[in-house]
Amino acid sequence: MESYALLLGSTLSAGTVLAIAALGLLINEKAGIVNLGAEGMMLCAAIAAFATVVHTGSFTLGLLAGMAAGAVLAALFGVLVIWFNTNQYATGLALSLFGVGFSAFVGIGYVQAKLPDTPKFAWPVLGDLPVVGQALFRLHPLVYLTVVLVALLVWFLYRTRAGLVLRSVGESPESAHALGYPVRGIRLGAVAAG
Repeated sequence: MESYALLLGSTLSAGTVLAIAALGLLINEKAGIVNLGAEGMMLCAAIAAFATVVHTGSFTLGLLAGMAAGAVLAALFGVLVIWFNTNQYATGLALSLFGVGFSAFVGIGYVQAKLPDTPKFAWPVLGDLPVVGQALFRLHPLVYLTVVLVALLVWFLYRTRAGLVLRSVGESPESAHALGYPVRGIRLGAVAAG
């Protein structure tokens, strides 16, 4: 039974990265932008985060560096697609290929680098439960934060005025523009946030 608990815990931990990326892509899709460059952005963000942690020893700074690198590449993608009207699919694929090559090139210098020991996380009482504690209550805090982000994004998109504006920009940009909303600015903000 312990092996099933480890399998469930590992699955939740490994799937968190994909869930966060999917949330970002959902924001892009709701704004009317198809972003096929997410893999390249994730690779560049990963190497930025890894290099930052190696040089500073701080996982928090690494997380912030990864977020910043992803946002910069997303903003570049947004400018190319939204302002210069490049093809979304071709630009996304080019960005994906760029990310693969750039991260491999920069990552050569970090092949033998080691990260500091990661702290162990566990809920005080719940982490000691026999099977459930191992599977659900000894995970990294980002796993729990991702669950909260899912709920917050659903609330934002379907229960707030800003979410309604974002969806209207994606579904009918002409109508949103006619109502006075800056469609390009909202789309660029959504792409960078995603």
